[in-house]
Amino acid sequence: MSLAGQYLVLQLLIVLAVLVAVVAISLAQSAAAFERTEGRRALSAAETLGNNPTVRALLPTAEPRNGSALPAVAESIRTVSGSSHVALAKLDGTVVTSSDPSQLGKQLLLGDSRVKEGRAWTGVLAGNEGKVLSAHVPVLDDSGTMIGIAAISRNYPSALERLEDVVPNLLTYLGVASVLGVVGSLLLSRRVKRQTLGMEPREITGLVENREAMLQGLKEGVVALDPHERITVANESARQLLGLPADCVGRKLGSLHVDRALKVVLTREQSDPDQLVLVGDRLVVMNRVALRSRGRDIGSVTTLRDRTELSSLESELGATRTVTDTLRAQAHEFANQLHVISGLIQIGEYDSVVQFVNGATVDRTRLNDEVTSRIQDPALAALLIAKASLATERGVELQIDPQSGLPRVNEELSRDLTTVVGNLVDNAFDAVTGLAGAAVSVLVVNSADGVSVTVRDNGPGVPSGSAEDIFRQGFSTKEPGPGDARGFGLALSRVICRRSGGDLTVANDHGAVFTARFNKGAV
Repeated sequence: MSLAGQYLVLQLLIVLAVLVAVVAISLAQSAAAFERTEGRRALSAAETLGNNPTVRALLPTAEPRNGSALPAVAESIRTVSGSSHVALAKLDGTVVTSSDPSQLGKQLLLGDSRVKEGRAWTGVLAGNEGKVLSAHVPVLDDSGTMIGIAAISRNYPSALERLEDVVPNLLTYLGVASVLGVVGSLLLSRRVKRQTLGMEPREITGLVENREAMLQGLKEGVVALDPHERITVANESARQLLGLPADCVGRKLGSLHVDRALKVVLTREQSDPDQLVLVGDRLVVMNRVALRSRGRDIGSVTTLRDRTELSSLESELGATRTVTDTLRAQAHEFANQLHVISGLIQIGEYDSVVQFVNGATVDRTRLNDEVTSRIQDPALAALLIAKASLATERGVELQIDPQSGLPRVNEELSRDLTTVVGNLVDNAFDAVTGLAGAAVSVLVVNSADGVSVTVRDNGPGVPSGSAEDIFRQGFSTKEPGPGDARGFGLALSRVICRRSGGDLTVANDHGAVFTARFNKGAV
């Protein structure tokens, strides 16, 4: 059934319910009006009968079925008043005159009447032919002594008879109400359909069900806010990524204790797509779109994707690329050395060839021995050796602290170490390149609980008040070059450390000192 049809049926049911109530009220009112109006008439006729001189004179000695004066008087008053029944009874209640001959000599039906107390009474009694409205009046002699009872009764109309009296009005009410109901249903249906974009209820229900199924089936998180920063939609992925409670829908962001940086991203215009935000130990990509309808702001919707693992892989790929570039530089260096050796041979300087080769071999062997004797993990050792060559090219002295020591570790920890150490060493190189006496030192300490890496440089250090900001995605103290995105490495490095149960901190001590801690039990 269409929306208009449903409203029409509902309106008609309401009209029908109202009509039933009106009928019940009308019947009750007609009964009350009958008892009030006809009761007064019956009481007046009974008083007339009780005050008749003939009745007052003959009633004390009257006997049932004897004499005709009392029956004539009683019938005359019944006819004039339009009553249904009339009766005269002695003081003991014996009927001596009645319009119903079968009642002669019997007790007058009194019910709750208090006429024997000398009081007039009107009320409803249950007679042989149904209910009757009766009026009882005491008959008094000249001295004021009660000598009998005068009773006038009227047949009580049935419910059907009373209904027939109100049917014309009910039909009018029904017609007017039906017309108003139909017109109101059509107008209401049109208004509701305009507000629901012309969709029927079953279509709206299907749309909501499909939306819920789609939202909950998405791997990406979806969060929608209204203009008052109240959450209207949050699927399961979004709740997991942002750490929102299950009952977050309908609540304001302020009441959910959302991180300030995250709240800013969810509520403010986003100039660039794919904004990276650190949420706990997860790196999340957010895209916010403001929603408008008919020229007014109705809120916003933000999609979220977890890029923690992908960012780790990108960082590892960057570290691998750095190693490759360093090896390429070493290959270029070796090529130059081979050219020198070839020239010395051509001019016959054989002693110089031996001396040159021995010098180059000693320098390379000393560097390799220095690193591998302390760092036994192949991946990290290879990274530090490659970084040493890169440091030489950039005019920086890379020192491996003599107290360093690390055995071979599992693959996951090794991967995390190379990623974080590579980022920290590259940042240290950037900080000291071009300075006189530029130096960077690396200390790797192994313990029962985990691994600690300290990278120290003699550069300008971290700007005051930026100790935490440098770990925020997008923050950088360096100008980005063409196609170069800054403010990513430290944020990712902290995510990697915290994911293992450790942390990444920074301090100033004649330069920047970064300390990365990894928990062995969590990797």
